[in-house]
Amino acid sequence: MLPFWNRDQVRGLMNSLYRRHPIGSLLVWQTKTEQAIDHARGDGKLSTGTVKLLLDGQQRITSFYGIVRGRPPQFFDGNVQAFTGLYFNLEDEIFEFYAPIKMKDNPLWVNVTELMQQGVGVFIGHLLKIPELSLNLTTYINALNKLEGIKNINLHIEEVTGEDKTVDVVVEIFNTVNSGGTKLSKGDLALAKVCAQWPDARSELKARLAKWNKAGFDFRLEWLLRCINAVITGEAMFSALKDVKTVTFQDGLYKAEKAIDTLLNLISGRLGLDHNRVLGGIYAFPVMVRYLVARGEHLRDHTERDKLLYWYVHTLLWGRYAGSTESVLAQDLHILESEDNPLDQPGQTHLNYS
Repeated sequence: MLPFWNRDQVRGLMNSLYRRHPIGSLLVWQTKTEQAIDHARGDGKLSTGTVKLLLDGQQRITSFYGIVRGRPPQFFDGNVQAFTGLYFNLEDEIFEFYAPIKMKDNPLWVNVTELMQQGVGVFIGHLLKIPELSLNLTTYINALNKLEGIKNINLHIEEVTGEDKTVDVVVEIFNTVNSGGTKLSKGDLALAKVCAQWPDARSELKARLAKWNKAGFDFRLEWLLRCINAVITGEAMFSALKDVKTVTFQDGLYKAEKAIDTLLNLISGRLGLDHNRVLGGIYAFPVMVRYLVARGEHLRDHTERDKLLYWYVHTLLWGRYAGSTESVLAQDLHILESEDNPLDQPGQTHLNYS
């Protein structure tokens, strides 16, 4: 998820919209999905066909959504105060966040969210009750209409479509278009597509991360998604998740969580790496998670346990995943599928790091 805007950026956006200055086009990825929540229909039901995911313009649309609705969208985990309490001065035509000494009981300061929700008529009614404002009443009404009219501004939308537009291709397109800004990761985009089918996916993943954080381990969403991807598909590339159904993803999350719990307990107990500051080589986990799940979520004996820990320690010492993470993960996951006893294969998963 791209970082959300602060108050100054939100105020700048609203000022540009009010003055009808260009704020840039939106970039949307249209992709097929088995089922998705139809937000346009508004009934929370699932539909099939295609889903449109907003790529470039997330901060702009999220901020404006928060201002109009007075609350953040479901996926928002930033600072709500970045878009609540925004006021507009009908005389000076400026936006500022609420300051009680300046704005309290001053009818020329309008709560933007209340205007967007209640309409111009309510505020015109307030102004008509104050005789001393009658001289400039037309100016104030025009400003109110212009402010509410922001909701009707049409933004240009560029769509990325086609069977060949995989997660990897779309991320490359976005990062080329947005070369001067925040980069979009493949994990962000893959998770966005999962959330289109299962809106609670992000919060469910974050709940697991919060549990491990309480235990002293600080992991990122993308890392957990790699572990789930490895469990479900046996692949390193996030594009492998493109046709995964919600029930399959939920099962993969459950199995990945159990395997990660087992591995953290094992690594903490046997190696003493019991918190985030000493735990390294975390991108070995997708491979170990896949290995564990494929074997019924338990190791046969202490010999297999020690071989797995030996492999893990060597990935840490030699920085196996420090470079091209996806390609090395792909190599190691392939070995898990192609060998009956992958931990015993010299020169493949753990014995050749030079």
